[in-house]
Amino acid sequence: MEIKNLKRAAGRIKRAIKNKEKIILYGDADLDGAASVIILKESIKNLGGKVARVYFPDREKEGYGLNQKALNLLKKEAPALLILLDCGISNFKEIKLAKKLSLKVIIIDHHEVLEKLPEAEIIIDPKQPGDKYSFKNFATAGIVFKLSELLFGKKISQQLKESFLELAALATIADMMPQINENEILIEEGLNSLKRTFRPGLKVFQEINNNLKYRSIKEISQRIISALNSSETKEHLNEAYLLLTSTDKRVAEILAKNLLENSYQKQMRIREITEEVEERVFKKISEPIVFEGADSWRLFLLGSVASRICQKFQKPIFLFKKKEKESLGAVRTPSDINGVEAMKGCSKLLKTFGGHPLAAGFTIKNENLEKFKTCLIKFFSK
Repeated sequence: MEIKNLKRAAGRIKRAIKNKEKIILYGDADLDGAASVIILKESIKNLGGKVARVYFPDREKEGYGLNQKALNLLKKEAPALLILLDCGISNFKEIKLAKKLSLKVIIIDHHEVLEKLPEAEIIIDPKQPGDKYSFKNFATAGIVFKLSELLFGKKISQQLKESFLELAALATIADMMPQINENEILIEEGLNSLKRTFRPGLKVFQEINNNLKYRSIKEISQRIISALNSSETKEHLNEAYLLLTSTDKRVAEILAKNLLENSYQKQMRIREITEEVEERVFKKISEPIVFEGADSWRLFLLGSVASRICQKFQKPIFLFKKKEKESLGAVRTPSDINGVEAMKGCSKLLKTFGGHPLAAGFTIKNENLEKFKTCLIKFFSK
């Protein structure tokens, strides 16, 4: 038994290649999104197709997932097949708009399904109703790896298969998916092939730091993931994507060194924001949740900060970057609390929300922030 709609998606992509349709790959701006885009793009290329456009949203400016600003740029490519990777399952309005713009949409995601499904042509998400596949906890890159196997059949080369496994393994670890069942096998095989990778963007990490040569492959992978997780999106291309697709070793080395430096700076700033949030929390220690924001905080750091605060105080954490008219937030909750379910109860106040039970996000108009906090406190007080 396959994941629901996986064969349909493989057939649809093959048809798009055969008919020379324009294909747009739209990935979330994290390592899972970047890895998913690379696996699918290289699969399409090796099958004789061409990807017309790769697009990663800038989370600081566009938020999470498909958004209207992106669609205003991508409508120039229409008609086209728009494949959303590691996002899309909660983008109801945006997918309706995409259809009006003559963009056929395939969603490949692994986040929690909300009250309904978007009106996409094909949806792959192991958590959607009717999906009887036994294992539900893949990263999106793990799902796309399985899709690549269907696209190639038995024609995939061992080197290409291993290179996809490397990316899927790193993405699965980075996205903190349970390392059990099929994920355990995928990670083991992916990390084993990482030792002999052909990708310049992965080779350079071991060459930059000679000490890594004497470390275990798990330690090496964590160093790589830490650097790749510090990547940002510039001109709609993610830095991790640029590094992992680089064919020039000198360019890859420069990109890797920049990401390692960014990773260090990121950790410094995370510590600063964490201390700032902790000071605020101690002043409101009796509140059942942590609900804090600032216009100076960078959104892509808030997930890490929220994780640290959650671990220390064992409360649901809602941190947000406050912009002029709306705020973008990161949610982390203790292991026995589902943050997505909490936001479902307050969904009328939110523009968008979604993610995993323990790690999610939201977009909200600033005028609704206090109402949202009140709604959450009611939910968690029950």
